[in-house]
Amino acid sequence: MLQHIKNLFSSTEAPRKHAPHELHIAAGALLIEAALLDGHFDQRERVAIENALRRKFALSPAETADLVAAAEQKVAASTQLFEFTRLIARHFSEEERIELVEMLCEVIYADGTLHEHEASLFRRASELIHVSDRDRGEARKRVLARLGAKG
Repeated sequence: MLQHIKNLFSSTEAPRKHAPHELHIAAGALLIEAALLDGHFDQRERVAIENALRRKFALSPAETADLVAAAEQKVAASTQLFEFTRLIARHFSEEERIELVEMLCEVIYADGTLHEHEASLFRRASELIHVSDRDRGEARKRVLARLGAKG
């Protein structure tokens, strides 16, 4: 038993390729968490989440709606952010994690304002999925430029 536990923590095995469904839900849930933080999950944020997920995972509108619904259920049943970020950190490549940080930023700025809790989540989630401060800052700049917004 002790050896089995040691093997779990010292495994040098490469992370398995995404199990798309569970990882897509984790990404969607993280985006929904960002939208909920300011107390107002409005239509602009929902559209930003749907567009980001559709674009990232090449989904149809129906698949996107199903994913968002599943992610909302997961968020409602969850008590902590770590559940989602752990999966993302383990199974997304560095490039995918940075792209997810951009998606988070799009959702956070979808309503035109940055709430202090959203800023905190943005920093915390970026750290938990192992995106550096530099990469997070660059991702934010790219999103603000695309949105024509000031940060």
